[in-house]
Amino acid sequence: MKKVYSLVNITKAKDQEAVQSICIKQIRLTEEKQEFNKRPTKTGRRSLSRSISQSSTDSSACSESSEDESSPREKVQKTSRGLSDFCIKNIKQAEFGRREIEIAQQDMPALMLLRKRTGGEKPLTGAKVVGCTHITAQTAVLIETLSALGAQCRWAACNIFSTQNAVAAALVEGGISIYAWRGESEDDFWWCIDKCVCADAWQPNMILDDGGDLTHWIYKKYPSLFKRIKGIVEESVTGVYRLYQLSKAGRLCGPAMNVNDSVTKQKFDNLYCCKESILDGLKRTTDVMFGGKQVVVCGYGEVGKGCCAALKALGAIVYVTEVDPICALQACMDGFRVVKLSEMVQQVDMVITCTGNKNVVGREHLNRMKNGCIVCNMGHSNTEIDLTSLRTAELRWERVRPQVDHVIWPDGKRVILLAEGRLLNLSCSTVPSFVLSITATTQALALIELYNAPDGRYKQDVYLLPKKMDEYVASLHLPAFDAHLTELTDDQAKYLGISKHGPFKPNYYRY
Repeated sequence: MKKVYSLVNITKAKDQEAVQSICIKQIRLTEEKQEFNKRPTKTGRRSLSRSISQSSTDSSACSESSEDESSPREKVQKTSRGLSDFCIKNIKQAEFGRREIEIAQQDMPALMLLRKRTGGEKPLTGAKVVGCTHITAQTAVLIETLSALGAQCRWAACNIFSTQNAVAAALVEGGISIYAWRGESEDDFWWCIDKCVCADAWQPNMILDDGGDLTHWIYKKYPSLFKRIKGIVEESVTGVYRLYQLSKAGRLCGPAMNVNDSVTKQKFDNLYCCKESILDGLKRTTDVMFGGKQVVVCGYGEVGKGCCAALKALGAIVYVTEVDPICALQACMDGFRVVKLSEMVQQVDMVITCTGNKNVVGREHLNRMKNGCIVCNMGHSNTEIDLTSLRTAELRWERVRPQVDHVIWPDGKRVILLAEGRLLNLSCSTVPSFVLSITATTQALALIELYNAPDGRYKQDVYLLPKKMDEYVASLHLPAFDAHLTELTDDQAKYLGISKHGPFKPNYYRY
């Protein structure tokens, strides 16, 4: 048992020599602590952007702290099989990334079942899918499912902070060309997309996008590729909005599937995923206690609903801002007070944006926030918080943790900004694999539908996922709960005027 030294020990020491020995040990211990605290910490963007989904106790094989700070674009890396058509942080992390993917697979039953049911047929044989999504363990299961169904895939990240580097390494080691790493610069971001699209002897014929940046890049730089594109699958509010704009202007160059507005995406990913991950992201970055905190959630769509429910459950006092009177009425009847941000911004402890809009939180709001207010975004894009207005000479930025910045006003007031205004949960934490399984299965089926559709079925327009496909995705996940559906009798089906095998609701039905 270690001896504990204290002032009492010292005063009761039998001789001066013992006292000196004790004091020397204490001084050495103090010096060691001071020396440890003086050690330089890396403040470069890449080291600070380290994936916090990996524990600080990870093995050296997957730890990024020992890596050099050179850009992945400056490195020459190869897989064990000699593949060099990729650009990631560190291929040596592949073994750890494979374990992450295997964990995700255990809670993504529909994708694994899809591999078994259709793998022999390989309905995506000949498909060349270029993707731009978050590169996490969950999307890795999707990418490898597409490969198992016959597709060739190339992938970039749709968010500069959401890539899990070890997972990217595992995908590359498995033969997938990945151009992404956590902490990319804006220039890196577009370079990675370009490398995925413009590859030697490889041209995509399918697009899987999250946010619309990939589709936008092809439209802007390589419009001739759309002659080969059989379909676009888009899963975000931002990306779908861009597609509808193109369609309205008559400039959409191929059929597109709006996955974001499918029931399985809206009611499960947007609602339940955000409900479970918002608290995780805030806790990991700020260690905040929610009980009694006053929070404004901007937007009461499915994402806002999930965030509000989670915060309320832990005792936070939640206010909602809305432009839509229907959503506002829903918020009121769920027990939330609907306010204007300008009315409450001086007294709240947190502001969370969930609108998909731009400049929802402006400089005038930020100026009036109290010291220590936490500001973050749960929407796809980083446009909701006016960051440009914060990058001025009179304000000082201080990085205090990965993805945590203190923006300091001249009078010393600090606003805590998370993930530089980007998507909080995927930038600062992880998300539930099971919910992502629902969205990923929907994306896979949408790709299969568009790729195998006969000529003429889909025009150059934006389509919603067929209701029957939504129901099929849901049914694939029910066995995980040991859930048993009731079957309609022929007489009951006739009475309702529907098929006993579905679809069970009309397209206009609101779940």
